[in-house]
Amino acid sequence: MSVLKSLQDRSQSSCELCGAKEQLSVYTVPPATSEGIDDSLLACATCIEQMNDSDTIDANHWRCLNDSMWSEHQAVKVMAWRMLNRLRGEGWSQDLLDMMYLEEDELKIAKAMGDGEDPDKPKHRDSNGAELKDGDSVVLIKDLNVKGANFTAKRGTAVRRISLVHDNPEHIEGKVDGQHIVILTKYVKKS
Repeated sequence: MSVLKSLQDRSQSSCELCGAKEQLSVYTVPPATSEGIDDSLLACATCIEQMNDSDTIDANHWRCLNDSMWSEHQAVKVMAWRMLNRLRGEGWSQDLLDMMYLEEDELKIAKAMGDGEDPDKPKHRDSNGAELKDGDSVVLIKDLNVKGANFTAKRGTAVRRISLVHDNPEHIEGKVDGQHIVILTKYVKKS
């Protein structure tokens, strides 16, 4: 059975996002590159145009996500999450996002195209300007006196699986010599 036929059966020949019945086609959810039943959804021309071009988004059209975000199909949930994030300025979309739940692997796919990131939020950067993320490993570029622990963290010490301090982009947390410490990002480089 073809992907199109499978999606038509799954959706009862209607757009899986807005429910439209006309101009339907298979939409493969990026970053997937080939059509597959798990990575695709059946969508109308209006939804596809607005998913592909943020300049054409009509916020009222996407109020349909109130229903489709609860789909049991990963591709539908991922695109609902992405579109709600693109409409984050609308009060109703933020309310829906607050209610929506994605499994960890679904959320990773949903964020793969950059949706959900706040462009105004400062990023944690190391001494060379490389962006730091939770779980990264860094190396100290300077000897650091650790207050309260009575030791010096030596230059060249590797700090694995760092945590970001979310309210301060100049601080990260990690373990050095078994001690959990806060480190200034300007004294580390990503390894």
